[in-house]
Amino acid sequence: MLLISVSVAAVLTPGVAYAAKGKHGSQSDVTGQSDTGSGKASATAGGQLFHYDYSKNPRKGSAGPLTPIGNWSPPACWYAPKWTPESAAQTRLGGSVDFSPNHDELTAKANREKYLDGKYGNFNVKKQGKGYWWGAYKSDRLNDSAASDCTKSPFWVDAGDQPPADVREAVSPEILAQLAYGEVRIPQGKASMAPADGNQVVNLPTWVWLKNADFHPVSVTARVDVLNIQATTTATPVSMHIDAGTADAQVYPASGDCPIHNGKIGTERTPGDKGDPPCGVEYLRSTARSGPYQFKATITWKISWVGTGHPNPTKLPAGSYGTPQDVTVKEIQSIVR
Repeated sequence: MLLISVSVAAVLTPGVAYAAKGKHGSQSDVTGQSDTGSGKASATAGGQLFHYDYSKNPRKGSAGPLTPIGNWSPPACWYAPKWTPESAAQTRLGGSVDFSPNHDELTAKANREKYLDGKYGNFNVKKQGKGYWWGAYKSDRLNDSAASDCTKSPFWVDAGDQPPADVREAVSPEILAQLAYGEVRIPQGKASMAPADGNQVVNLPTWVWLKNADFHPVSVTARVDVLNIQATTTATPVSMHIDAGTADAQVYPASGDCPIHNGKIGTERTPGDKGDPPCGVEYLRSTARSGPYQFKATITWKISWVGTGHPNPTKLPAGSYGTPQDVTVKEIQSIVR
């Protein structure tokens, strides 16, 4: 596996044209599979198909993927160029098509007529450099039954032509944007607190906010060079929901939802600030017996993308991300004389 870093250079045109670039003479030129689980683009000696640019979403330290809000999720499978004519002939489409009558004679006969004898005789080697055989790719990240939906047999697409209209999962700028969504990683930064973490006191309001250094817009670009298409997906933090980690607490505001204000989520406490925080928590019981509370600040991120033929930002479902952090609450004993 080889991690590829590429520059972001959006190709924004009025329409999407699938224009193959260059001549690829071996299977390795077009069969690099994307690995959306590891955050890497797999490569082979001759080149690779899917490229991801993480330069605006660096993988530093611990980070995690966004959880889409609602039932939506990035594609579990899709179709894209997979074989040149020569590599298709050499590998018989990677063994993905049944040419042996041992299992299903009618299917094997139909496949031989299609790929060997008919319009695409000998896997269309006469059109080497003028198009690709497209096949299914499946996400390694998603353990989803939908990954088995892409059951269409390999099909031919001439360079510069659109894939068949009935192939809804054919790779496109929108599909790339959705794949890039699955590649976004959010840093596991902690919410800042005042008084500082570990010094929370019973019945004393604690101010909570996010540091811009940890929570700021991030983006990932996905591209397919042989089709000259790409898309950039950007995640921007918009709000924070506070979960105190115990029922013995009061959150501010009462909903626990802290919106973004002046480019910040929450308000940093400064000397002289009094009263209830605009975003915070007040613990009503110490952790002396229970152990630390699992305070959690879940950030909601709005998602949009731009790409080839799509110069204006288009929304994707929002996502959320949050990690728990230990909070110790003390109880101050006072003596009344």
